Amino acid sequence: MRIGVPKEIKNHEYRVGLTPSSVRELVAHGHQVMVQENAGNAIGLDDAQYKAAGAELVATAAEIFQRAEMIVKVKEPQPVECAMLRPGQILYTYLHLAPDPEQAAALVKSGAVCIAYETITGPGGGLPLLAPMSEVAGRMAIQAGATYLEKSHGGRGLLLGGVPGVAPAHVVIIGAGVVGTNAMQMAVGLGARVTVLDKSVDRLRQLDLVFGNRISTVYSTAASIEEAVLDADLVVGGVLVVGAAAPKLVTREQIGRMKKGAVIVDVAIDQGGCFETSHATTHADPVYVVDGVVHYCVANMPGAVARTSTFALNNATIGHAVALADKGWKAALRDNVHLRNGLNVCEGKVTYEAVAHDLGLPYESAESVLK
Repeated sequence: MRIGVPKEIKNHEYRVGLTPSSVRELVAHGHQVMVQENAGNAIGLDDAQYKAAGAELVATAAEIFQRAEMIVKVKEPQPVECAMLRPGQILYTYLHLAPDPEQAAALVKSGAVCIAYETITGPGGGLPLLAPMSEVAGRMAIQAGATYLEKSHGGRGLLLGGVPGVAPAHVVIIGAGVVGTNAMQMAVGLGARVTVLDKSVDRLRQLDLVFGNRISTVYSTAASIEEAVLDADLVVGGVLVVGAAAPKLVTREQIGRMKKGAVIVDVAIDQGGCFETSHATTHADPVYVVDGVVHYCVANMPGAVARTSTFALNNATIGHAVALADKGWKAALRDNVHLRNGLNVCEGKVTYEAVAHDLGLPYESAESVLK
């Protein structure tokens, strides 16, 4: 199969779909890999390394899209990229379609076979292709929150861990999944006072067994979220409904009653965000203020640590990339229900139910398309 890796063009996005070692793996399986020139330069993966791994270097994204049977990316395709997709071409990347009707419409129109990293499941449950970026984003959420709590960045002027004689900042984490757990680990390590909210009592029990009185675990309800948020200095939103738009758990009215100079970091912004006041920002302009509360809502947070993120992502994505290339998309999806769960749009049809529901589009199951 001819596989193409274009350079990412989203604002301040330096990750790359395949590392040289991933290219080498695909070439060893007999596939042809084309990589756009300078695709990995920003993170120390230069063209010479790709060439040594067996890739063909290509000057333009247009040529990549024209020649490749499968496109491997990191972020969702931008409008100019959607326009270059063709019927039957495989697109293997993050999509986050539920809050993005324009992208969904463009992918439906393209006729391409669009497989989303974030909805591929794992044998033991969970989302193994989303997990590494959630780990990165959860840890970064505390770094970003600590920075924007500084007075020079618009925050309350707090040191996250405090000092002897001065109380630490109160960090509230909504959601105890991969994002929330990694955020919690960082916040605890920095000495903050940490409250974690989740609807799973079993998950809260697990965290309590590990962290004991270093954290407070709270069952998530509208009332408990409100109480915690109003007392918080930093709030991290890490709630996920797989494939669907994130629920709005903190209202505009509650934001208005938060402490002035408090910070919220909405890691769920890729799926629309879990604060009513959230809208996506970029690394070039990461924050804005609503009612005195600093909002950090960067939609590609892991892109800031692009080298770490690229290697972590490739560890998770390369196995399915090889399967798609070896077998073709139909056989690969028939053979593996977990990969099949990643099929979001296929030859003009929306094949992921939560996406179809949230966007009000007709739904056709992946199984029926594969027949």
